[in-house]
Amino acid sequence: MKYLHTMVRVADLDKALDFYCGGLGLEEVSRYENQGGRFTLVFLCAPDDVEAAKAQRAPLVELTYNWDPEPYDGGRNFGHLAYQVDDIYAACQRLSDKGVTINRPPRDGHMAFVRSPEGISIELLQKGGSLAPAAPWKDMANTGVW
Repeated sequence: MKYLHTMVRVADLDKALDFYCGGLGLEEVSRYENQGGRFTLVFLCAPDDVEAAKAQRAPLVELTYNWDPEPYDGGRNFGHLAYQVDDIYAACQRLSDKGVTINRPPRDGHMAFVRSPEGISIELLQKGGSLAPAAPWKDMANTGVW
């Protein structure tokens, strides 16, 4: 397993970048804009981690800016922790066997979401390419929110 990033939703991307980069001193590593989904993702890391982050060997902070305004009450501004796993199906089965609800099953063989006992959303991402869709995951519906 490899720790990937922590996601934080921001209401004002420029203000957030001024804080995280201008104030805190983090550096932007990459940016992704999704026109259809109407959001921007900006990945940041500490200055000493820039080269490692570009090679995907250092954890990042992901700032998620949704273009359409929405309130971030109840801690919704904190998004999730993300981990890369060697086998997403095995990881989900192990959690399921412990009684953990798989909120977003890995139907695509690539991504799943679960929640910690405290309600923190955890994203699991398949290392390398997506696995072939497999039962029982491929037919499972979402449960709750993530």
